[in-house]
Amino acid sequence: MSGLGLKCRVLALVWVCSVVFALPVWAQTTGGEAPPAGVTDAEMEELERLLGGGRSANGQAGAVAAPAMGASSVGGGGPVGGPLIAAPRTFQDMNPDLSVIVDVALAAFSREPMQTGAHDPRVNGFNLQQLEIALGAPVDPFWRFDSNLVYAQNGVEIEEAYATSLAAPFDLQARIGQFLTRFGRVNATHPHTWEFVDQTLVIGKFMGSEGNRGLGSELSWLMPLPWYCEWVVSATEAKGGATARSFFGNENLGVASPLDVQWTTALRQFFPLSPDWSLAWGLNGATGPNGSGRSNRTDILGTDIYVKWRPVEGSTFNVVSGTVEAMVRRRQQPGALLEDHGGYATVFWRFAQQWATAVRAERVSGVSNDPLDPDWVGDRTRYAWNVTFWPTEFSRFRLQGSLDQPTWRPEPIYAAMLTMETVTGAHGAHKF
Repeated sequence: MSGLGLKCRVLALVWVCSVVFALPVWAQTTGGEAPPAGVTDAEMEELERLLGGGRSANGQAGAVAAPAMGASSVGGGGPVGGPLIAAPRTFQDMNPDLSVIVDVALAAFSREPMQTGAHDPRVNGFNLQQLEIALGAPVDPFWRFDSNLVYAQNGVEIEEAYATSLAAPFDLQARIGQFLTRFGRVNATHPHTWEFVDQTLVIGKFMGSEGNRGLGSELSWLMPLPWYCEWVVSATEAKGGATARSFFGNENLGVASPLDVQWTTALRQFFPLSPDWSLAWGLNGATGPNGSGRSNRTDILGTDIYVKWRPVEGSTFNVVSGTVEAMVRRRQQPGALLEDHGGYATVFWRFAQQWATAVRAERVSGVSNDPLDPDWVGDRTRYAWNVTFWPTEFSRFRLQGSLDQPTWRPEPIYAAMLTMETVTGAHGAHKF
């Protein structure tokens, strides 16, 4: 090939590419009224054919035409039911936000551990607590979708997958799907948001090793009061030993009436005490059938208080917060009524930009002849302390020690845990 022929081919290729890349911009800015200078109608039709378009009924370029709001597409064909408008799309616009979070722990126990959480370190040596994949995105102006898939060494589970309304009237909001119920301070959160490595004892014993969750629906109302006050009511399935332990649990007796599902309610309130101090207070309740018989009920009542101090002025990184949560459980059994209670208190102090420490005290009672925990016949207390280091916002290391004292065992259980957590992707800010 001669040098002149090669130059002609290169110039022709540059001209075609310039027209191809200019076509979408021209379609948006001029509405497709006239082709670029120097391009004939025949050439324009050929370029549109190469781009996979062709012209629409009103003469606009089909490669960038899209239906207006409310239009539909039937059978995979073209847009129907609305005017055509220029609306270029990108692949990123169609993808949900994605984040991946992994928690790994190195643990040592002085005796056989009695952990109540499914994601707690449970053996001496290395533990994969979880690998969580979170996806979420707005679906349209009316709904948002979120899901959390959790991978462990023995399988995968759908922890949450639900749609949230975005435009409900009267300050209402609905959730539909599978979700963690909003009972208390900790139950609705995921392990990577916890201040401690392991789940609290009372949540594991009363709610389940995975926390209380289920398939169902939820309605919340932001009440018109001078302070923030939200009322939440949800109806979820009462089955699942790891997710509805105090209710049907592993004894699924089916649903014959609205009384055969778990009903949960919560009143969430927030008070800004000063520019530096704030307080959140919750009242919680859950009721549903239990596995001892369809007519036997379980009721759980609880309250939680969260106080936070964070100076808004100055250059300090100091943050101090405290949490107290308590609950009582009453279960009807054939010929008996079982009642136990439990709670925890924590203090968290972030004393530097990358460093924090926390302490926790827990106490949960036991009862005799308990079909769920036949060996848990007395009080159990546990104390824990940890220190956390964040190299960056996307990773953290935590060293935790604990003393567990079940009164029915002759010796306490000492534990030490070192964890590493990393986060990648579009992970949003944690809730207050």
